[in-house]
Amino acid sequence: MIQTIAVLALILAVVANANITRMKMRKEDDATFVRRRINRAAQFPHRHASLSAEDGSIVVNDYENSQYYGEITLGTPEQTFNVIFDTGSADLWVASDSCDSSCGRHAEYDADASSTYKANGTSFDIMYGSGPVSGYQSIDSLAWGNLPVKSQMFAEVVDASGLGLAYKMGKFDGILGLAFPVLSVNKVPTVFQNTVEQELVDKAEFSFFLGNCREDSGELLLGGTDPAYYTGDFDYVPLSSATYWEITMDKLTVGGVEYGVGQKAIVDSGTSILTGPSEQIAAIAAQVGARELGSTGEYLMKCNDDAPNLDFQLGGKTYSLAPEDYMIPDGDSCLFGMMGLDIPPPSGPLWILGDVFMRKYYTVFDVANEQVGFALANHGKCRE
Repeated sequence: MIQTIAVLALILAVVANANITRMKMRKEDDATFVRRRINRAAQFPHRHASLSAEDGSIVVNDYENSQYYGEITLGTPEQTFNVIFDTGSADLWVASDSCDSSCGRHAEYDADASSTYKANGTSFDIMYGSGPVSGYQSIDSLAWGNLPVKSQMFAEVVDASGLGLAYKMGKFDGILGLAFPVLSVNKVPTVFQNTVEQELVDKAEFSFFLGNCREDSGELLLGGTDPAYYTGDFDYVPLSSATYWEITMDKLTVGGVEYGVGQKAIVDSGTSILTGPSEQIAAIAAQVGARELGSTGEYLMKCNDDAPNLDFQLGGKTYSLAPEDYMIPDGDSCLFGMMGLDIPPPSGPLWILGDVFMRKYYTVFDVANEQVGFALANHGKCRE
């Protein structure tokens, strides 16, 4: 009987995973990430993070905050690029072979080398938190995992100076946006939208498992979830806006003090840490014993297991981050995994639940039902 149950469980697990495409992701090590933040604070000691809103739209990304990236290909024969899989934006872009020195030594797309390239030429101009990026739209075949996507619109970037050293010296060649098409600069179909419409996945959903130790410990799953990556069940929160993956945060409780009651939050795989209004983050930092890096809105602290938990309440359920979850270590010092980011009304105030949250809670992005689901991630013995 026990043997029969074991075989049945194995069969069910295989069936559950049969139509899921896996995208391996790599992670920059924590110490390098923390030192880069400290170095930036030394260069810009009074640079405080704040964003303005124009025409009701906002940009929330700062790719100096990104640790996870994975591989895609464009063209025929295939040209390989490392991209950030970003739920906080909706466009795909990579460096063009006509990019200026701002693209550094990144992989560059060569249209002349691809037999499936189609010219488009529409201007592509996007403003990130750190500055503008510009180029033009092109069309070519794309592959992510083993899924071949036909006629994907993407941008060839010719000027990435707005991203500064974060891009020029970074490990990612471009961005693959996983937010909703309405956020696309030119309102073009996203990669995942085309993947669904071309019937390459059975479910219009994708999920992130973010490992916390090895360089290659992250995985993006297209078309479903993997039960091996979580314990218990998923709890779903409906989107308040199908633009970003935006939800309403009931509240955040730290040491009995409540913050962000009823405010907006987006679940953003393209941001490594957590962000919130600067005054509230400053108060939380004081509670956990963190000190600000210059006037940057970022904080350092001793790696202190006695600090209070961060208890996020979403959809009536509490998701707790213990100190080891929100501290990013470099020796005896830790980067506090929250920073201040001020976004004015009507788009703000806004909180970002980045990778610090998504590492603890395996996250599924359900496009068809416009909801996001969380389950406790199963990291096994990763912390050893």
